[in-house]
Amino acid sequence: MAERETWTTDEFGSSHEGSVGVLLADGTVPGPAFFPMSSGGEGQSTSQWSVYDGFFGLTPKAHALRAECSCGWTGTEHPLDWEQIGEQELRVAARDLAEECETEWWDGHTITVEKSAIAVPEEITDLVRLVAEKIEKLAQRSPLAAVRAARLLEVAAVRTGYWPAHDARAKASPEEAAAALGLNEDDTRHLLARFGNWSPYG
Repeated sequence: MAERETWTTDEFGSSHEGSVGVLLADGTVPGPAFFPMSSGGEGQSTSQWSVYDGFFGLTPKAHALRAECSCGWTGTEHPLDWEQIGEQELRVAARDLAEECETEWWDGHTITVEKSAIAVPEEITDLVRLVAEKIEKLAQRSPLAAVRAARLLEVAAVRTGYWPAHDARAKASPEEAAAALGLNEDDTRHLLARFGNWSPYG
């Protein structure tokens, strides 16, 4: 897997992994760039947007940047003005565009994903938020007590999620469960298996 900077949320994790993507002038997405480190063929592969500057013939020149997500979503195309960029490093010259891509992913895509997931009653979300805040405050006085409180919360989550996971497995298709949880099917299978205490590979 080629390295690059990515973003995730606590709830949706790798199901929605965002990054800054690159488009070439013909509208295609370039493959990972490989930078040899020695004559023995060793090197590093990366898809980090800032390396696609066309310099030294090692990488193609990016035409535009856009936000991307592992789920397949893509954001607005932001063309690069190479006349203005000149000899500047791309990571410096296009930093603002890259930040716009990140903002589109955080403030646009992840919000849409959250809204499309099955609704949780507000009284539950408020209670969870309140408990989290109280544990954070407890940590200032007694870190060990806060760890125990977090552990009790973890135990409660596992206990209360057991039968719902089994019911969800029996009553919902993998596609329906994934859509309701805002996850891909693989992450959904692992989540239900963890709460239901069965093997995700069974």
